[in-house]
Amino acid sequence: MYTQALNSSDGDDRGVEDVARAAQFQARIDADERIEPNDWMPAAYRKTLTRQISQHAHSEIVGMLPEGNWITRAPSLRRKAALLAKVQDECGHGLYLYAAAETLGTSREELVDAMLAGNAKYSSIFNYPTLTWADIGTIGWLVDGAAIM
Repeated sequence: MYTQALNSSDGDDRGVEDVARAAQFQARIDADERIEPNDWMPAAYRKTLTRQISQHAHSEIVGMLPEGNWITRAPSLRRKAALLAKVQDECGHGLYLYAAAETLGTSREELVDAMLAGNAKYSSIFNYPTLTWADIGTIGWLVDGAAIM
């Protein structure tokens, strides 16, 4: 099966869909074929994909907040510019991901509202306070350094 998360459904979309289409979809997955947003896919698959994309998008947007707080307090103009570029980069990643989720049929507003209501998740590392300039370096090293590796 394409993901274990589909084993636990809300029950509203199980058994309703065309079994033949689901089998064809699974055959495409098994063959490593590309699946496009407008292609037919099981509702649970679309829901899981949207959830995964939204979690990544939320993490990108929330991830700019600790660094954004330090733009005005950065120790030099060069570091202010570097932080601005980093915050802008994170924002761009989040917006691209929200756009990807929109192609699957969920609006950006729905995604953000779900996060603000506590119904959607994001990476909790960004909940820790950044009390010193060194905290920003640590976030960059641990979070972004891991991504680079």
